Amino acid sequence: MDIECLFDASYVRVLSREVGGQVFFEDFYDRFLAASPEVAEKFRHTDMARQRAMLKKAFYRLLSFYVSSHADYYLKEVAASHSRAQLDIAPALYDLWLETLIDTVRVYDEQFDDEVELAWRLVMTPGIVFMTFHYDRGNDPGG
Repeated sequence: MDIECLFDASYVRVLSREVGGQVFFEDFYDRFLAASPEVAEKFRHTDMARQRAMLKKAFYRLLSFYVSSHADYYLKEVAASHSRAQLDIAPALYDLWLETLIDTVRVYDEQFDDEVELAWRLVMTPGIVFMTFHYDRGNDPGG
């Protein structure tokens, strides 16, 4: 099983489809907000159009982290801003984020199966571990 090929092919399929008139990142955020009252509260005063754009940027940084094992300045800043000392995005919310992402991929990828799911989880997990590792480390995400 070639993780990167499975992920890449799935990602292309996901981005090429609309489901119910929605595109992937928009639908993902709708699902994520509906997944938990805590999530909804965290985003209560958020410009969601801007947030979706930021998600795309962060998403690509997570992919880059998987490929390079290197956290760039942007990912370090996101980790610091999501720490307990700032936005207080608890590690459990990353689990919910990943589960919501997988559920959204399942809808958008007509070839979704266990191997595709595993590929998405393996690609996303290193970046999530980086983020959660810095939750209690405040403003010093390894810079």
